[in-house]
Amino acid sequence: MNQKENFIQEIQSRYSYKNDKIILGKAKLDGEIVEEAEISIALKTMNRHGLIGGATGTGKTKSLQIIAEQLSLKGIPTLLMDIKGDLSGIGAAANSNDKNAIERMEALQLPFHPKASNVELLSISDEPGVRLRATVEDFGPILFSKILELNETQESIISIIFKYSKDNNLPLIDLEDIRKVLQYVTESDKGKKELNSNYGTISPASLGAILRKIVSLEQQGAAKFFGEPSFDVQDLLKTKDGEGIVNIIRLIDIQNQPNLFSTFMLSLLNKIYSQFPESGDSDKPKLVIFIDEAHLIFKEATKALLNQIETMVKLIRSKGVGLYFVTQVPGDVPDSVLSQLGLKVQHALRGFTAKDRKEIKKAIENYPTTTYYKADEVITQLGIGEAFITALDEKGIPTPLAYTYMRAPNSRMDILTQDEINNINSSSQLVGKYSQEIKKESANNILSQKINNELNKPVENNNDNKEVTQSSRKKVVKEKDWTDNPMVRDVSRTATRKIIDWGMKLLTGYLKGKK
Repeated sequence: MNQKENFIQEIQSRYSYKNDKIILGKAKLDGEIVEEAEISIALKTMNRHGLIGGATGTGKTKSLQIIAEQLSLKGIPTLLMDIKGDLSGIGAAANSNDKNAIERMEALQLPFHPKASNVELLSISDEPGVRLRATVEDFGPILFSKILELNETQESIISIIFKYSKDNNLPLIDLEDIRKVLQYVTESDKGKKELNSNYGTISPASLGAILRKIVSLEQQGAAKFFGEPSFDVQDLLKTKDGEGIVNIIRLIDIQNQPNLFSTFMLSLLNKIYSQFPESGDSDKPKLVIFIDEAHLIFKEATKALLNQIETMVKLIRSKGVGLYFVTQVPGDVPDSVLSQLGLKVQHALRGFTAKDRKEIKKAIENYPTTTYYKADEVITQLGIGEAFITALDEKGIPTPLAYTYMRAPNSRMDILTQDEINNINSSSQLVGKYSQEIKKESANNILSQKINNELNKPVENNNDNKEVTQSSRKKVVKEKDWTDNPMVRDVSRTATRKIIDWGMKLLTGYLKGKK
């Protein structure tokens, strides 16, 4: 048996599954596409997370698009973080006359069926789409403290504030609410007394630090994110006509707002983990989340977000959820996260600098060893739409490294027009559900009224006292006595001075005699 036959046998045996799968392309050997060597991913393992890497312009975003639309066809909803704005094209069919796509699919001997995926456009900022919001209460004291990057002392204060608010029926909806509670328990006499007697005191220095962090968060646009209606993560699991909905969060206007993105990610992951039931070892995932341009997140995100992602990667797969990071080099992803990833789709890396070569070496170390490729050389020579792929089989064992010629997307490899975006939003039921911000009585309203009542009550009492005093003064007439006579007062003052002078002379003489 020659090398090619051995290669085909190994690929076919290791990329063959009992249950359903999605096809990514076919393997190449010695520069040629091997028709019999199909490269696919078992749906059963799609909750084991993954990485799509590669230098700019090598096709990693299109690989994300391919995987998302193939999952949709299998009835699996996805959530895509669209930071560059070029993922929206998945909502439109590819050009049926696209010469490059046709030639690629013919070379793979796969059918080319241009098709749009069912899409929902979501937003946490001013981008049009389904508005994503969360309340302060949704986070709880621990996560909210992590967003603000508070120390232990400040975190304990936030815990006290949450407990005080709950005990006194003060809903914490937005940032104004928690700011008002902090103001009330530190500036109002009644609020101070309630807090000191039941929960403890708050130092002015700690209060100032917390308020500064809240202001900083507001300046990055977080005030728009906190509010009602709070987004229900169950809405991410919708299907239409048997296909999974591709939920695209448009984030092109928050690249310079890392705290806002961190806030959103913490809320999302926490809600998914806390609200999704355990799914066990199912045949396919409930939801797959793709984070495009993940290097921007890991570089700019708060420590709290990084810790949360590491925790979620380890735990969230039991909820039937897969996390996929799309980035330039594997080194962008922390080792603690990288070690947990099952699927790796690695497009070309460039070895122009010593740092680049170091990243290439690190990437190669994460792949299974192979006798068919010199991986450290081939990885720099991969063409656009070609990638090294290794996945997990249904037993959780890594599959052989395969130099893969990727299939073309069925959807458009470009952005949607504004009219197309408007059409998607106008036909969306979720846009209407979340478009109207709910204004109900919360901590801010309740405490503002209390503070006004306290301020008004003393003013009224003071006015009453003044009126009583003034009226009393008018009614009471003081009787005159002999001391009111001016002559008597002058004589008294003169006599007093004489007595004092006489006393001083006696004292001086006495002291001289003592000497």
